[in-house]
Amino acid sequence: MPFHSWTPDVYQGAPTAVTAFMAAATKIAAFGALLRVLYVAVPGLSDEWRPILWAVAIATMLVGAVLAVTQTDVKRMLAYSAISHTGFVLTGVVAANEQGISSTLFYLVVYGIGTVGVFAVVTLIRDPDGEAWDLSRWEGVGRRSPVLGGVFALFLLSMAGIPLTGGFIAKLSVFSAAISGGAVPLVIVGVVASAIAAYFYVRVIVLMFFRDPPSDAPAIVMPSALTTATIAVTAVITLLLGIVPQPLLDLAGQAAHFLS
Repeated sequence: MPFHSWTPDVYQGAPTAVTAFMAAATKIAAFGALLRVLYVAVPGLSDEWRPILWAVAIATMLVGAVLAVTQTDVKRMLAYSAISHTGFVLTGVVAANEQGISSTLFYLVVYGIGTVGVFAVVTLIRDPDGEAWDLSRWEGVGRRSPVLGGVFALFLLSMAGIPLTGGFIAKLSVFSAAISGGAVPLVIVGVVASAIAAYFYVRVIVLMFFRDPPSDAPAIVMPSALTTATIAVTAVITLLLGIVPQPLLDLAGQAAHFLS
């Protein structure tokens, strides 16, 4: 967690397009490098690096999830959510086996796609002075625009790991890999962190669909063709990966065999 303390401020201060790139691309690149180092450069030292990653994963999952609950800014909430997801990905890395690599790769793809989609939606809710980041400004968004609210809810449910979404398969994969690698206590912590995370994701969905919009409700801007395509494609992939994940799981397994 100390290594991620900069994340919420950067998420909030950066343009949303930059935030989306940083949240998705840099995390994938960082874990790609980590896998190469741990599984290729120093595979014989797993007994030394696994306890360290255990501690980092536990702290990252729990602290990220707990602090996300306290946020009233949607970008800061997503930042702490990203921190928690880093811990979930580390759960797959800690497995120290081929299944751990494949589940980590699958998780990174699912998370990267969902992150791009969720931030694309964030750019469409605007106050006169810019994007509406305060969670109170999201009240009634789902009532005013059921399609946009529904897509945003899909991304949030995937991040929470709800069945029939890619996020559920991703978490199931890393947890299964961790169990096969003897990290059962880490999986228990992951389940607890997932339960905490579900609260703040569902809270946003409740605001969108079960609260009346404020009298000065923010504008829901008409998305450009590129933004529309981005949201549509990422939503469809997020849903498909929860229903028919096997092709990507097989591809991740082949990549894991190459790395291991």
